[in-house]
Amino acid sequence: METNRTAGTSGSAYLRKPSSHDATLTEVGPGTPMGELLRRYWHPVGLVADASETPKSVRVLGDDLVLFRDKTGRPGLVWARCCHRGTTLYYGKVEERGIRCCYHGWLFDVEGRCLEQPCEPEGGLHKDKIRQPWYPVREQYGLVFAYMGPPDKKPVLPRYECLETLADGEFIDADDTSIGSGGDAIAPCNWLQHFENVLDAFHVPILHGNFSGTQFIEVMNKMPEVKWDYTPLGVKTLSERKLDGGRTMRRITEVVLPTLRVVPNPFVGEYGRVESIGWTLPIDDTHYRIYTAGRVRQAGVFLPRGAGAPANARRWRDMSEAERRDFPGDWEAQIGQGAITAHSEENLVTSDRGIVMLRRLLRRQVEAVADGKDPVGVTFDEVAEPIVLEASNRLIDA
Repeated sequence: METNRTAGTSGSAYLRKPSSHDATLTEVGPGTPMGELLRRYWHPVGLVADASETPKSVRVLGDDLVLFRDKTGRPGLVWARCCHRGTTLYYGKVEERGIRCCYHGWLFDVEGRCLEQPCEPEGGLHKDKIRQPWYPVREQYGLVFAYMGPPDKKPVLPRYECLETLADGEFIDADDTSIGSGGDAIAPCNWLQHFENVLDAFHVPILHGNFSGTQFIEVMNKMPEVKWDYTPLGVKTLSERKLDGGRTMRRITEVVLPTLRVVPNPFVGEYGRVESIGWTLPIDDTHYRIYTAGRVRQAGVFLPRGAGAPANARRWRDMSEAERRDFPGDWEAQIGQGAITAHSEENLVTSDRGIVMLRRLLRRQVEAVADGKDPVGVTFDEVAEPIVLEASNRLIDA
């Protein structure tokens, strides 16, 4: 891929070549290479509470869907467009056996079976031949997960050791406000711009420390020594920062396929294993959001702040546009790349090695699926052990 390293010998922007993005890694709609890869995994599509007797409109991987829970307690996820005449089931009514379309009253169960056609003779003599498109769902960690891929390739919904083993007083809580994006619940840019950021260790002391002031704790402002490595399920970053007294803060962050951001608490509320997992959900090519599940001791508190955390740190939603311009964070840096970043204009260097490794891994998995193989992290073993992650903050003595 060519890059616009210099626009001619003069450097004039007038001489720039047309820019382009890497469609293979960024576009997630049906039939796209990345879309087909992501459809081999389970993805969170809402909180458990979102599956209710009130239909909820959700958009995932470019698909417009409706999430609901019938009055027997079964969650369902169906194609938004009714297969009869095309109005949206968002305006439907949830009943004992499923969801009823507002237009002509067709009733569908949570697996899309047409149960009633009230305008037809005898309630629909051929209703058994009709199926509203649907996706299977499961509830886990306070989230509703959906599998949107080939039915004969449906894997087991993974479990994670860090969310399975709880200490006294801990419980699992879930969040849909995109913890980790640094901004609003739905970000107006491509999912990969956030996913890559998880491996970008060097932006932390620059963006979150020296440029915008201390946004986490002082130790995170130190320039780390960094190494990257592949894991069985993704890529990890090992960052080490030298502390007073000769000790070292060792921090491991991970990206895990398909979209997991495994980031230990940047406020370092306590040292040890990671407390939460975030799923970077692609809504479509130009929007994403993050669903989070974590071990907590108080509902709604995912990032307990350490003693060195700034006491007066402003929340993004409480800042003015001028303040966001003067004190940017992850949100500004990532959406500032554009709806889909122009990869042809990048000039990657040694500090971007983690990003390069992730792109290579994703490309290999795209190729594996295209060749009829299963991507990494997919298992069909119903008794598979929970996945153990390495992400943590640790103090290492001299």
